[in-house]
Amino acid sequence: MIPESNLTFEQGPIRPPNEARSLLLRVTRNCPWNQCMFCPVYKGQKFSLRTVEEIKKDIQTARDIADDIKALSWKLGERGLITNSVIGFILNNNYSYSYQSVAMWLYYGTGECFLQDADNFIIKTRDFVEILRFLREKFPDLKRVTTYSRSRTVSRKSLSEIKEIKEAGLDRVHIGLESGCDQILKFVKKGVTADRHIDAGKKVVEAGMSLSEYIMPGLGGEAMWKEHAVETARVLNQINPHYIRLRSLRVPVHVPLYQKLVNGEFKMLTDDQVVEEIKLFIETLDNNITSTITSDHIMNLLEEVKGKLPEDKENMLYVIKKYQDLSESERLIYRIGRRGGAYSSTDDLYRDQSTYDKINRLVSDLSSKGPDEIEHFINEMADRYV
Repeated sequence: MIPESNLTFEQGPIRPPNEARSLLLRVTRNCPWNQCMFCPVYKGQKFSLRTVEEIKKDIQTARDIADDIKALSWKLGERGLITNSVIGFILNNNYSYSYQSVAMWLYYGTGECFLQDADNFIIKTRDFVEILRFLREKFPDLKRVTTYSRSRTVSRKSLSEIKEIKEAGLDRVHIGLESGCDQILKFVKKGVTADRHIDAGKKVVEAGMSLSEYIMPGLGGEAMWKEHAVETARVLNQINPHYIRLRSLRVPVHVPLYQKLVNGEFKMLTDDQVVEEIKLFIETLDNNITSTITSDHIMNLLEEVKGKLPEDKENMLYVIKKYQDLSESERLIYRIGRRGGAYSSTDDLYRDQSTYDKINRLVSDLSSKGPDEIEHFINEMADRYV
């Protein structure tokens, strides 16, 4: 039953967390900018455009694999359904990663597709339209097609071009806004200004696409945390994106910003300071925008800071207040539990006494080794997720 030709197609290294169950297809390779000082993903990798023919061939291959898997399901007596037994057969019989990837996509049944890599609006509009139409032709049941892009690149497209891309089948764009403060954007070499962020975001929304804007709490450091919070909120107030996604800054040794940390040009905020910054950011968001805030990443300390604006604004601020009202020792236990994956809410502190006691003993052990051991331990755990 194993296919004589174990088909494969190209996939890139990353996708947004909420696209974990999407079909992944690589449209460009790596990042055309690749200078952001906080980003480790594409460093040392050269950007390249894939040809329309290459991409269409991969789409056809993905279609052929999907058809093969459904035929396999019938042979296994599963009547075309992608069941646990079909998945198990594929995983245990040396099928290619592409088969495994498509099988899991069919199993989850999301009907969603994410186009990789970092900035697909860099493709000529006519080529992007051709790719999208071909994708929709081969997978007519797709519910959503999504991609990453950069504000600078999107801003260079006319509104009519972006509408054409939308009509061809692109439903959502993920953009790394990071900050709305020009001084911070320049410092971290983002390659874009606040005005460009606003222009690009407004065009995507006006074209009828869903827009996710990613912001990076902590990116202003100790020197500019207030400007970061206020100016980022100001930019988002003008865009009113569908989603605002929080991705708190981490600076592991393999990102360029680490050298700025070492030489003292940049000083990171503590977890408690980041929480205060997020509080100011949310307070500064206008009550007339309708964005949904999500905190869907383990790098974020407070996963519960999420909700629809404006109606959930006070609840998000309440989540922050609950954390800030904890004692210093409780905040420390929560931080370790969160970074270790034991906690997702401050309420979890009181749900399992044995976990609380175990972490409390760990705090005591670390404290006995020196004043910096606890922070070093927490940072090591958090940096694993970058």
